[in-house]
This record gives sequence, C-alpha cells and structure tokens, in this order.
Amino acid sequence: MSSTRLGESGSRPARVPFAPMPATILVVDDDPVILQLLQVNFEMEGFAVLTAADGQEGVARTKKDRPDVVVSDVMMPRMSGLELVAALRDDPDTAGIPILLLTAKAQQADIGAGIDAGADDYVTKPFEPLDLVDRVNRLLARTT
Repeated sequence: MSSTRLGESGSRPARVPFAPMPATILVVDDDPVILQLLQVNFEMEGFAVLTAADGQEGVARTKKDRPDVVVSDVMMPRMSGLELVAALRDDPDTAGIPILLLTAKAQQADIGAGIDAGADDYVTKPFEPLDLVDRVNRLLARTT
C-alpha cells in the first residue's frame, strides 16, 4: 500500500475559490460599428460576447451557443429583430432566453410591437452604454 505525500508540512494545497463563468451576451446588429461598440462595452463590464450580423445569423448562433441574453437591433437585412424574437420564442429550446431590442425605432407603436413580439426589454438609440448594461443585468437577475 502506498501513501500520498501532501506536502512538506502535511497540509493540503490551498483551494482555489470558485469563480463563476461570466454571462454570455449575443449581440445582433448589421452595423459593424455598433456591433464593435457593444462588444467592447459589454466585454469591459466582464461579459463574454458573441456577435451576429443579422437576424438569421442571430437565431442560428442562439440555437448553437445558448447565450444568457440576446441584444438585437430591429431593422436588419434577411431577418428583422422582430422576426428573430418570434423565431426564438417559437422554439422551446430558446423560448426562455431574455431578449432586449436595441433600435432607432422609437415610436410608441414600435416599442409596443417589440414587446408584443416577445422582447423582454426595448432600448432606443442613441443609448447610454451603462444604462444598457444595467438593463441586461436586470434581465439576467430575473433568470437566476
């Protein structure tokens, strides 16, 4: 029978405290400048960030990577943000993922259409980056 040495003093090595994984955000926007701005802002706040250039890519990335939150523009080619919301809400595997729409469409009817489509929050451009981070954190708090 062999014995295991624990160290010169006989003590076990110090335990590394558990560090939770950062929340993952999928940012969907057809404007590369906005996409980069959002990615940098969220990464500076400690989030892991995935990106997609339109609604179709956003739906595919959501199904593949299962982000904790989706932040999407509304007006995009191939598939709008409203269509993205509907597609994600119709799929039982993605229906519970919080979605925040971030758009220049600021009319009350536009906001209502976004919420009616199933978005959890709606932010209009121009926006305050820290306010956006706060809203994402509130969505994350609701799901934990």
